[in-house]
Amino acid sequence: MKKYLTTKFITYSAIIAALYTVLTLLPMLFGVGIISFGAIQIRVSEALTILPAFTPAAIPGLFIGCLISNTIGVMFGLGAGLLDVIFGSLATLTAAYLSYLLRNKKWLVPLPPVLINAVVVGFLLNYVLGWPLLATMLWVGLGQVGACYVIGMPLYFVLDKNRRNIFKN
Repeated sequence: MKKYLTTKFITYSAIIAALYTVLTLLPMLFGVGIISFGAIQIRVSEALTILPAFTPAAIPGLFIGCLISNTIGVMFGLGAGLLDVIFGSLATLTAAYLSYLLRNKKWLVPLPPVLINAVVVGFLLNYVLGWPLLATMLWVGLGQVGACYVIGMPLYFVLDKNRRNIFKN
């Protein structure tokens, strides 16, 4: 437990949380916040869900970033309300932990965020907003594939190639 209370761990977590939040909320500045919160969504920030493969500090960082993003989104009338803040953020926490467990299987690292968010966020959008369950799961899942695999995997390869320079022990 002590190794997770280091300044470096907390700093990495905070940077990841800030990056996730900015990347999620940035579309709001351009009037397209729905891109991060709607049924047909692609959160560019979800590309960061490959980070648990490089540092366990990404687990709380992604969770906190998602929690902040969802809270601000709800304040602007986006997303599925308080349930999204709670369960959407817990989905990210669970997915980040599972991605960490899969860190030695690079092509599986992005899979937990894809599957968990498709199910949890799809269900939330159905339950809160009445949108069709299977359709929302499919659209959220496709957005996750775009963010986690199409954007996230190239990021993974860049970070992996530069691992020693970025994630020094």
